[in-house]
Amino acid sequence: MCLSESTQHNTSVPRLASKAFSTTVRQMKNKVPDRQKVFLEDNGLPVHIKGGSTDVLLYRLTMTITLAGTGFSCYWLLFACMPKSKA
Repeated sequence: MCLSESTQHNTSVPRLASKAFSTTVRQMKNKVPDRQKVFLEDNGLPVHIKGGSTDVLLYRLTMTITLAGTGFSCYWLLFACMPKSKA
């Protein structure tokens, strides 16, 4: 393998890579404007619920975990501040 063959091979690699990436980018559709329309609609829903049923489930799960953690923390704070009985 001579030096000129190696140089020719190395220059074709970037062209192949750029061609592969440029063809995949052209095939993908930009979904951002469609998603913006959904979130900018004035339908009376808060923004954290506008995404659909998955957002509602994630919101409820998050609120349940938050409330359970707050209640658990308050329970142990009250338990810790009560004096222990001397039996």
